[in-house]
Amino acid sequence: MSDLRDAALVSKAWPFEEARKLVKRYDKAPPEKGHVLFETGYGPSGLPHIGTFGEVARTTMIRRAFELISDIPTRLVCFSDDLDGMRKVPDNVPDPRALDAHMQKPLSDVPDPFGTHDSFGAHNNAMLRRFLDTFGFEYEFISATEFYRSGRFDAVLLRAAAAYDEIMAVMLKSLREERRQTYSIFLPIHPETGRVLYVPMKHVDGRAGTVTFDDEDGREWTLPVTGGNVKLQWKPDFGARWAALGVDFEMYGKDHSTNTPIYDRICEILGGRKPEHFIYELFLDENGEKISKSKGNGLTIDEWLSYASTESLSYYMFLKPRTAKRLSWDVIPKAVDEYHQQLRAYPGQDAKARVNNPVWHIHGGSPPESRMVVPFSMLLNLASVSGAEDRATLWGFIRRYAPEASPEANPDLDQAAGFAVRYYNDFVKPERACRAPTDLEREALRDLRDRLAAYDGPVEDEALQSIVYAVGRDRFEPLRDWFRALYEVLLGASQGPRFGGFIALYGVDETVALIDRALVGELA
Repeated sequence: MSDLRDAALVSKAWPFEEARKLVKRYDKAPPEKGHVLFETGYGPSGLPHIGTFGEVARTTMIRRAFELISDIPTRLVCFSDDLDGMRKVPDNVPDPRALDAHMQKPLSDVPDPFGTHDSFGAHNNAMLRRFLDTFGFEYEFISATEFYRSGRFDAVLLRAAAAYDEIMAVMLKSLREERRQTYSIFLPIHPETGRVLYVPMKHVDGRAGTVTFDDEDGREWTLPVTGGNVKLQWKPDFGARWAALGVDFEMYGKDHSTNTPIYDRICEILGGRKPEHFIYELFLDENGEKISKSKGNGLTIDEWLSYASTESLSYYMFLKPRTAKRLSWDVIPKAVDEYHQQLRAYPGQDAKARVNNPVWHIHGGSPPESRMVVPFSMLLNLASVSGAEDRATLWGFIRRYAPEASPEANPDLDQAAGFAVRYYNDFVKPERACRAPTDLEREALRDLRDRLAAYDGPVEDEALQSIVYAVGRDRFEPLRDWFRALYEVLLGASQGPRFGGFIALYGVDETVALIDRALVGELA
């Protein structure tokens, strides 16, 4: 452990770089509250997506990194802004027009369109918690509705009323002129309609802790800022929440970055210490557009887990968080295979390499052994050429390739075989199109076919790869054109696995028959 800790103190892995900032934050004295508090926020205006999960996964990675280099206890709070008014009906819910009558009501007061929970907010909170629980995250869940209505937020709300003018001065600098005329940090919740009102304040009484305003019908109301009668606008809410909870760390997307000075200053006005931050780049869908909960574009959490393991998703979250990345179907196979490559490398690495290995961060320092004796990309190609409809078909090939493997001894491989069949049928098969070979490619394929038909050596990856290499080396410059031809003519793909390994898995005789089919035009 000491070797790992020493290595972590100089590691360039981004979770350790962020963790060291927290160590420095308390280098003079430990926190009075007795722990370091990590927070991640969740806006339940739509169905949870992978970007939401990414915040919790990445925050947890920093938390685990901190725990290796510090003895201060930690907590992670997942805060749901479910008191926000519903300003837009999501497109991806059943009968969306039925929600029109509930516009501007807090999400926790909007009926659940799915009919499974007390409210739309509760439904989306449950989806988030179910997924986080599936991953085994250690977190505490806080609902903004409960936070405001139970009185837990009252002390800070009263301070906000007392410091109203100072906070407003911070906010007004960031607003357009027309917005300044009606803006207030407080949003009253109408006592009769239950709607969150965006109306100017006629008076804020800092001593009494009340706000006075006219509703849309011109009726005047005076409400206490406590007890859930009002909520804060989202920017002041950020800073107020940090002050109320004593948050030490929160990350958020690049779209929030310009607001960081606002959040920080409001936190300080309300008596808190601004937390450490980490700004990450946003995920993009296959068209390069920002993923949106309300649009429902990009991959959902459940969609990724229909085709790959949870660990592969965590791996994708670890990679280059400050770089914008596409979050689409075609990133899944690569993420699966790279995750297992790192897992296989881990046991032979020294402490320095281990703390820089993504699997240390994914598994909190205790990564399991990889039992994936066949790469996921290879399983996809195997499913393609064999027309597999279930994992049992793939296991017929796997057992011949790796006799010691079994579903019981290799559960990760068994799971991946099922995922590969599903992924092939849903995404590869509909788009798969083998092309006819050129004259040069046809000549090379005949040569490869004849060499394989005459081969009586060991059915091993490297030996067979040597044959494939020798056939192409004499004909193609650059050599990658030969391998691209194999993938496009035989597999209907632009890229693929080491072809010698594919032959060993699929079978020499079966590969000869596959080439014969390509040569007579059955595949194209």
